[in-house]
Amino acid sequence: MKGLRFEALKESHLNAILEIERASQGVPWSEQAFRNELGHDHGIFLVAIVDGKVVGFAGAWVLIDEAHVTTVAIHPTMRRKGLGEKLVLELLSRSQEKGATCATLEVRASNEAAIHLYRKLGFVDAAVRKNYYPDNREDALVMWRYELGAA
Repeated sequence: MKGLRFEALKESHLNAILEIERASQGVPWSEQAFRNELGHDHGIFLVAIVDGKVVGFAGAWVLIDEAHVTTVAIHPTMRRKGLGEKLVLELLSRSQEKGATCATLEVRASNEAAIHLYRKLGFVDAAVRKNYYPDNREDALVMWRYELGAA
């Protein structure tokens, strides 16, 4: 995607990511939750910017050798353009630079597009967390990607 760049989360990005979050999540993170990611010692939080506009974001916590992907969202008008894939790959690359050798995440069991993307990126199904999401008690699929350094 022409003009795409990734930046670490800054306070100036908060309004844009809150808008994307509200459009993407049934139970959106609060502004304070995102503020907590600013300067998080073990965190990586990226925003995707196209033509000067924030169009997506993703975050992970790296603990010892494991990256836990905490959130990924793309603005509704920018979905299905490969942006999510590029964003997650960048997040995993930066996680690996911080020492992660594997990554895990939870995804709504009904989110077929995200599950397909994660499988494409080498994640495998590992478990189901029953009634995980508080808005509708939907299950979460737990996925892992082992050996981040592998192609």
